Formats: sequence, structure tokens, C-alpha cells
Amino acid sequence: MIRPRRSAVLLLGLRNLYILPTGFGWLWLLCCVVLYLLAINGGSNGALLLAYGGVGLFLLAPYLTQFNLQGLELRCGTPEPGFASERLPYPLLASSSQERLQLRARFRGAAAGWSGSLQPGHQPLALPWQPARRGLQRPGRLRLEATAPLGLFVCWTLWEPETPQLIYPARRPGPVATLAAAQGELEGSGGGLEEQQGSEEWRELGPHRPEEGPTRLAWKQLARSGTRLSKRFSDPQPGALLLAPDPAVPYEQALEHLCERLCRLAAAGEAFGVALERSGGEPLVIPPATGAAQLQRCLEALALAPGAGGGTHPL
Repeated sequence: MIRPRRSAVLLLGLRNLYILPTGFGWLWLLCCVVLYLLAINGGSNGALLLAYGGVGLFLLAPYLTQFNLQGLELRCGTPEPGFASERLPYPLLASSSQERLQLRARFRGAAAGWSGSLQPGHQPLALPWQPARRGLQRPGRLRLEATAPLGLFVCWTLWEPETPQLIYPARRPGPVATLAAAQGELEGSGGGLEEQQGSEEWRELGPHRPEEGPTRLAWKQLARSGTRLSKRFSDPQPGALLLAPDPAVPYEQALEHLCERLCRLAAAGEAFGVALERSGGEPLVIPPATGAAQLQRCLEALALAPGAGGGTHPL
């Protein structure tokens, strides 16, 4: 049984390359044998020479196929975070001193892979994979193979990239728990309570705009000075929500619901925070705020949160 090596860098050589004839290679060899027998029985020197040439090409093919991969170096890149149950790219950096023809790479269990040729130098690759759960996850076993240049043999290697990728919970709509309404200044909002129009008492006057309608006109000032002014109202904006997993739902499913709600609030520009329980200590509370950085903090906390039993997801 071939055990793939787990590392951050893989240099292909004689110790980690394997080679076998392809189906086309076995058919080629069979044709050479049949041609040889026909040449012997028929006394045809031309057919005999053709059979010898086919066998010679078959014996040369494994060396040419192996040289297409030997010396190639693969290095793990820096994976960007993503969501579980979605197709994500895993970055690799390929370094080669020569051209590599018709390579194919795929993670085990992946629906799609990467195929193409490599030019001399450094070239970034992005191999798709679909993580099934949250946490720091590795994509698993990678198979890199090539049949070029003749297609008679397949040469391959197995490798497990060591660098993990941060995986957020899957985004699925559902109920979440609201622990508190945070009042006061919100982080990143510029300070103070935000203002919105609609109070019964106006705060100031400003130039009237046609889209505001006649209900906001300051009629007393209009009667006195003839200037069309609008009333500006202010109300304190409702407190930002502090969200938590719904205790009535299984924990992992509740994290998925919370993940989807956070993404929806961030897209709407609303403020939000997260409270997560931690085993043997105080709960983790991320104060309400707005922006992409706040969403990233909350999603990272969901991804690395202990499981329902207090454990963490293994790599």
C-alpha cells in the first residue's frame, strides 16, 4: 500500500514516483506481439522490423513519462478562508526547470481537478476541493499524474499538503438566539448613537427637498420668512444585536444558522456581535460592530468554536 507523504513541500524524484502501463500501453504491447507472430509465420521482414520498433518504443516510454514529472517541486500556498460545503480553491506553487506536459491533479473525493501543462519557472495552481465541516481542515490526499508524451505509461505521485485551511460553518438559514441589545457607541461606527428621521420633535431645520413632501415643511417659518425649510428629526437607533447559537437546535446546525445570519447582516451594513460558550471558562463575546473586519472576526470564532462535546475538530 502506498502511503502519501504529508509535508509543506514535495520534490518529485525516484523515491515518490510510481509508474504502470496504461490501457492503451497494454493494447500497444499486444499489437506488437501479434505483429511479431504474423511476421514470423509470414516471413515478412518489414512486419518484423515494425514489431521490434513498437517494442523498443514501449521500453523507452516509461523513462520519457517519468522524466516529465521528475524534478518538479510543489509547495503549499496560503489558503484563504472559506465556507463548508462549498467548492474552495487550495493554492499550490509549482516550480519547474523545464516544461511539463499534460499534467492532471485532483484531491481524493473531489468532483473536479486541475489539468494543464507547466512552463519553466514558478506557476501558481488552484486545486478545487469541498470541505465537509468547519475548523482548520486539510484537503487530504492529492494525486498528480501524467501520461505524456506517448500515453503508453502513467506516472503518478501521492501527497498530502500540510498547510490547513480555515473553514467557516456552512451558510444555512435558520433560527438564532438573541442575547442582548447593545446600546451606546458601536465599534467602527464613528461614535455615538446614530440618528434617523421620524421623531415627533424636530432637532433642526434644513433646506427643503421635493422628495421630502409637504409633511416635513416648517409652515411657521414659511409663513414668516417665505423660505421653504424642512424639519430634521432624530431618534436613537435601536441597539445592535448580540447573537448566539440557538440552544433548541443541534450545535453544529445552530452555528450554520448563525453564520448565515451574520453574512446577511454584514451585507445589509448592520451592526452585530457574537457570544459563544467556552468549556471551562467565560463565554467568548465579540462586541457589536460593523464592517468586513467584524464579519471576519465573528466567522473565525464560529469556525474555531469547540464542538458540542467541548472538543475541537481534528486536522
